[in-house]
Amino acid sequence: MSRSEHARVRVAGFQPVQVLAALVGLVYLAIGIVGFVRTGFGDFTGNTDHMLMGFMINPLHNLVHVVVGVLGLLFAATSASARTYGWVLFIGFGLVTIWGLMITGVISANPVSGLGNPLNLNTADNWLHGATAVLGLIMAVMPARKKVHVESTDTATTTQQPVVTGDNVPGNADVPTRPVPQQTAAQTGPQTGHHRPSRWRMHRSGRAAH
Repeated sequence: MSRSEHARVRVAGFQPVQVLAALVGLVYLAIGIVGFVRTGFGDFTGNTDHMLMGFMINPLHNLVHVVVGVLGLLFAATSASARTYGWVLFIGFGLVTIWGLMITGVISANPVSGLGNPLNLNTADNWLHGATAVLGLIMAVMPARKKVHVESTDTATTTQQPVVTGDNVPGNADVPTRPVPQQTAAQTGPQTGHHRPSRWRMHRSGRAAH
């Protein structure tokens, strides 16, 4: 009876990155829904004066927030997808932040100035989007919480090899047997230390005596 143990490293339960993905998703979904309540659905890409806690919004901007929120809730299902969501936040909001800095004049060169300001961005939006991009990078590289799972198995091996010789093979009459050679007295040599002369030599010695 022997016991073998196999140690495997597995992801331990609900990960912190999944919690962050769900929280970001809930926050952006709430901001998008409240934003639609404030702006409605008219003038979809207009530069209106509608604001929400200091952030400029319009219907298109609200739609982006709702999409980001729904994706966060969906991607929070697994640890791997939550990290993928982190990369999406980092790349997406990183680009939007740079674009917002161009629109607000912090970066003077704006290669897409002909598009105008369809998201109705202001400085507060740039801060929010920049912070979201940094949070997304943290989520993308956050290590998983793991645990070591040890699996033990009991194994018993009782293999016996029967000794088979000659005709003793059960159910197999074709196995050849090796005959044991019989040794003669001349081959085996003297058994008691005295060599017994043959009868012919004894007969000759008798005739010589006569």
